[in-house]
Amino acid sequence: MLRWSRSIADRVRRRLARMLREERGSASLEFLTVGLLMLVPLIYVVVALGQIQHQALGAEAAARHVARAISLSTDEASAGFSASEVLSAVMAEYDLDASATSLSISCVPASASCPTAGATVRVSVATRVSLPLAPPVLGLDQIASVPVEASAVQRMSRFWSGG
Repeated sequence: MLRWSRSIADRVRRRLARMLREERGSASLEFLTVGLLMLVPLIYVVVALGQIQHQALGAEAAARHVARAISLSTDEASAGFSASEVLSAVMAEYDLDASATSLSISCVPASASCPTAGATVRVSVATRVSLPLAPPVLGLDQIASVPVEASAVQRMSRFWSGG
């Protein structure tokens, strides 16, 4: 009886050793495979969110600085010139695409000419952020883009001369 149980124990031990030899090295392979499958999408999401945040900050800075430039100008001609200069400088700083960026300026209360003395100027900047690695084939870069919009308001002086 004792012999028989030893032979069973030996067989179990040999089978266990063989199973352990067959599994040697597979844990690192499984770790690398699962790690890559999880890490690549995570890196893509981080890069995409970074680009969206960068463009959102650029749109916000453009709206704020253009509104400020308009409110500090002395007349309508200098307001237009300083607004375009500030907008081009901010677009260059934040790498905003000129073809995908739009600027709108409105005043409250609405009048025939904007800006006017005592009005509140509202500047809105809208742009689209293309997601990374989106190919421009069949317009996929336009489909895989995120719209970003920012606006700022600035009060004009009551003594501003519009002429």
